[in-house]
Amino acid sequence: MSFWKRIFPTILLMLIAGSALAAGGDLGAVKKSEVNIPAIIMFLVFVAATLGITYWAAQRTKTAKDFYAAGGGITGFQNGLAIAGDYMSAASFLGISGLVFLNGYDGLIYSVGWLVGWPIIMFLIAEQLRNLGKYTYADIVAYRFERVPMRTLAATAALIVVILYLIGQMVGAGKLIQLLFGLEYTYAVIIVGILIIIYVTFGGMLATTWVQLIKAVLLLSGATIIALGALYMASDGSMSPERMFQKAIEVHPKGGKIMGPGTLVTSPIEAISLGLALMFGTAGLPHILMRFFTVGNAIEARKSVFYATGWIGYFYILTFLMGFGAIVLLTGNPEFADPSATGGIIGGQNMAAVNLAKAVGGNLLLGFISAVAFATILAVVSGLTLAGASAISHDLYANVFAHGNVDEQQEVRVSKIATIVLGIIAILLGIAFEKQNVAYLVALTFSVAASANFPILLMSIYYGKMTTRGALIGGWLGLISASVLVFVGPTVWKDILGMGEPIFPLKFPALFSMTIAFVGIWIGSITDNSERAKKEHEAFIAQDVRCQTGIGAEGAASH
Repeated sequence: MSFWKRIFPTILLMLIAGSALAAGGDLGAVKKSEVNIPAIIMFLVFVAATLGITYWAAQRTKTAKDFYAAGGGITGFQNGLAIAGDYMSAASFLGISGLVFLNGYDGLIYSVGWLVGWPIIMFLIAEQLRNLGKYTYADIVAYRFERVPMRTLAATAALIVVILYLIGQMVGAGKLIQLLFGLEYTYAVIIVGILIIIYVTFGGMLATTWVQLIKAVLLLSGATIIALGALYMASDGSMSPERMFQKAIEVHPKGGKIMGPGTLVTSPIEAISLGLALMFGTAGLPHILMRFFTVGNAIEARKSVFYATGWIGYFYILTFLMGFGAIVLLTGNPEFADPSATGGIIGGQNMAAVNLAKAVGGNLLLGFISAVAFATILAVVSGLTLAGASAISHDLYANVFAHGNVDEQQEVRVSKIATIVLGIIAILLGIAFEKQNVAYLVALTFSVAASANFPILLMSIYYGKMTTRGALIGGWLGLISASVLVFVGPTVWKDILGMGEPIFPLKFPALFSMTIAFVGIWIGSITDNSERAKKEHEAFIAQDVRCQTGIGAEGAASH
């Protein structure tokens, strides 16, 4: 641990020096008077605390199971809170409140879509994942099928989802620190990348879990204070949502339209396709699915989803109140005005929640919520990086290249190397995409997860006639079609590349790419008459027994 003892104070000193430089020097990002000292102090306290947790976790991370799944010792309640912490990303906290601020009621389409995905996970996937898998969701899709091609497909799709998600989170982290702490964007992204590498490399899933737990508690607490404070102020002290909504209608440029649908998504087909991407994409995110291997048995896995759904649902109610509170308290307020930005406020619509924190609680609450927003990004990126490293080490290295003949410690070493490489890639891509509209990355992430990961995961659990050939055809078709349709859709083809009218009219192609994936799995399976297919049909019976009862699964004795 001598290396860790050397690097811990080094990183902390670097962060302190960077913050001091931001407060006193001129890095061209913000003026000295604009630097938020409370935010910097709270940011440093959070970083120091989480580095301490990582040091503690590193002492307890000895085996592959410790590194990938926290030794399977996380309780259902703890895991539910960690899942909520993993899932309540910057897109949820900053994005949804910003969408409600800009579009009113219609901004809730994202939160409703994301929330509805959790009952699907609870009733169809959570227990089955825990009973069949070990470390990654690829363990399930390769359970009774050919190991090498199935794990290659699963790991490829997982890495694409992870890297695309990482870019958006890294850009969000960089912009947040640039705006609030005064550091240049490049320095901000580098600091985030270094912290992530430390958390995951040294602490593994145990450190990542506790970072997510702390972040969830801080975020839920901060959002509650802001939402209730905004409701009190926007309703003239009556705490009446109806009064707040009425005042929002009076000041919003769109008037009464903000209380009805159609201001954000106007096409019914687009709404359905977006809903499918959000719902089923949630059930195909590798860093979320990986969390179900950290608990002792299937019962705890289902409890995890139950608790997570409650916390996430409560959080989305808060973002709704924050969005409407921001309409009332920020619209036309000269303190927060910036006519050049989206929504007419400082930092644009995505900073609605951050600006609202200042309006409700001044610089102190602004500093707290800024540190929490950074913690939000840090926790999500930690989970993503660990999921990506696991796909490389456990799925590709151990099971594809080494065909299962690999020492456990060597596998963990490969995972740590992969973490460093992914961290460097995330830093470079975060810097490269600084000025790029990353909305299409979110669309592609959820579309790929819904089209490539979810269909083969669901069908491998419930469709007894599914074969390796069917899974490969459907999985690759879903992955490729989702990627191609997003590329030739409005966001990339028209907005990013400026190529004129898009070839494919929808931003979210999940309605079509998911259909292609499921049809590909079905046709590929029913036309497969090979001897291998017959054995896979027979193997489904044993798989189904273990899947639904837990007999033979790790932790079955306590089930």
